[in-house]
Amino acid sequence: MPFEDLKVPELKELLKERGLKVSGKKSELIERLEADDTTTGSSDTPVEESKPQLDVPKEEEEEEEEEEDFYEDEGDFEEWDEFHTSRQKPVLDDDTKSALGIRLTQKKKQPKFRRQEWFRYRRLSKTGYRKPKGKDSKMRMNRKYRSPMARVGYGKISSARGLHPSGFEEVLVHNSNDLDGLNPELQAIRIAATVGNRKRSRIHERADNLGLRVLNRRAINHRGDLR
Repeated sequence: MPFEDLKVPELKELLKERGLKVSGKKSELIERLEADDTTTGSSDTPVEESKPQLDVPKEEEEEEEEEEDFYEDEGDFEEWDEFHTSRQKPVLDDDTKSALGIRLTQKKKQPKFRRQEWFRYRRLSKTGYRKPKGKDSKMRMNRKYRSPMARVGYGKISSARGLHPSGFEEVLVHNSNDLDGLNPELQAIRIAATVGNRKRSRIHERADNLGLRVLNRRAINHRGDLR
């Protein structure tokens, strides 16, 4: 199978198995794999000695033929052509991994911040948190049995602040030119909500070529001149 048909995560898995460097664009990864194939192909490979053939019973031969027919029929199904590829993970050091673990434990202990009197009005229960105001606000005065307010003490570990749960540093992009100079091992992109399908498809293609992960990737229905 040619390397051009593989995706960037699959190419990186091959490079990891061969102990090669995984950073760079898709074209660089392909060149690295092709160079490794040429070096390994030129080396002298030992020739296996021919072994004498043993008499195999007819029943075993029929079973082998059935197995061969079964594997030949597998190619007729389209499901075998599409394999699940795991999401790209960042290359993190031990300090960042421990900081992400500490942030996760801190988040589990953090209460859920609610808006003032969210239990009284249904429309307030569906909205996010807002700082309580008003002279007679019981929540602002921190009375008993009131919802907790967002304070400085609930802040997480500073070394993991702003990182995606996977460990990537999020970068907001609006067009394909914003992908220049990004590090695919540490940074991931998030496409802005105002970007249309035309620019979004271009960003998807360029991100795949550069090996960048798109955090909010979605399916695009190509209609009209987008085909």
